[in-house]
Amino acid sequence: MSKRKVKDSHLPVGECITEVQSILRERLCCNLHPDKPEEIEAQHKHLLELLKRTVIHGESNSVLIVAPRGAGKTMLLKCVLRDLLQEKEAEKSLLQVHLNGLLQTDDRIALKEITRQLHLENVVGDKVFGSFAENLAFLLEALKKGDRSSSRPVLFILDEFDLFAHHKNQTLLYNLFDVAQSAQAPIAVVGLTCRLDVLELLEKRVKSRFSHRQIHLLSTLTFCQYVQRVQTQLSLPENFPDKKFGQEWNKSITTLCKDASVEEVLRRHFNTSKDFRSMHALLMLCLSRVSVSKPVLKPADVLEASKLRFADAKGNMLHGLSILELCLIIAMKHLNDVYEDEPFNLQMVHNEFKKFLQRKSNSMYNFEQPVIMKAFEHLQQLELIRPVDSSTAKIQKEYQLMRLMLNHSQIMEALQKYPQCPTDVKQWAKSAFA
Repeated sequence: MSKRKVKDSHLPVGECITEVQSILRERLCCNLHPDKPEEIEAQHKHLLELLKRTVIHGESNSVLIVAPRGAGKTMLLKCVLRDLLQEKEAEKSLLQVHLNGLLQTDDRIALKEITRQLHLENVVGDKVFGSFAENLAFLLEALKKGDRSSSRPVLFILDEFDLFAHHKNQTLLYNLFDVAQSAQAPIAVVGLTCRLDVLELLEKRVKSRFSHRQIHLLSTLTFCQYVQRVQTQLSLPENFPDKKFGQEWNKSITTLCKDASVEEVLRRHFNTSKDFRSMHALLMLCLSRVSVSKPVLKPADVLEASKLRFADAKGNMLHGLSILELCLIIAMKHLNDVYEDEPFNLQMVHNEFKKFLQRKSNSMYNFEQPVIMKAFEHLQQLELIRPVDSSTAKIQKEYQLMRLMLNHSQIMEALQKYPQCPTDVKQWAKSAFA
């Protein structure tokens, strides 16, 4: 938030707009967390006490935070960590290891990341370990300050926890839970997942070592609360340098949120995702439309921002294709219709394109084979088509099997918006989908 002192003065509009954008951009982009998470105070207290027992009393624990995407799992954890690190002992000794199932796809990568985050690369050096357990035990041993009772507490945070259950033998989970259960070193394992059935994914030996503590976050956010949050996020603080401008801005935001068309847009976003990050992305697009010549947000700005948020990226890519590439896409969709989504190759697509050409009297679509090949390869580079099998290096390009990554509506919508699309191509597309 702006550090300027309050001064009841009138600033030039340009300065006011710059200040507005600075304040709101920081609020929306930095995902500033609330001082006290709303409606999840009990979960916040539970998790904070649990982690305090690890940091202060050396008691090992494990817990899962289970909730749908956007319900506030990451926000809860970050708020708890912020409050935990206000404890002098935690600030001085707590070590954190953040792992993500999307990034650490096997135990070897995970162990390397643990070593890096604990700054123990030099300690490990060229040592060879017989097993994952030995390596992890060595790392935890290296964190001891001297005697056994003075090990530094380590917090392991496993985001996308369910993906770690797919690792071979679940070795990482087994060893972390085993250390936590046997109190070999003070560690806390916190898993974040969207899957309610996550415990069913765990092997028996892993499940038996888990504490079975679970914290559930169930979203109770109503649409009225969602709109109120939008208004709060777009409103300026009372200490805005130009008090009159700040009051007028806040009044315009209140009017904006009551507009019927804006309410309709917000309801669509609310029904699609209650995730505040998604809301912030929408509001940032709105904010980017504010300028000196247009110093207030209008309903049209929200509508335009919503269109951009819901825009189909692949459909938009079709608008920049050449007529030849567009014709090849139509030929592919025709083949999908005839052969019920079976894969195709360039030769089949070319033959389908020739059928279209045979019905034409002019030669504006007559292209040489290398040109068609180049267009086909460009579609692959854009990932509008992809190979069925990645191990096709020895197969001639003309015969590599491909799949189309577009559906009927994306192609037809793109044809309607395509600049100066020839009528015969549109008619051929419609006949292809008949």
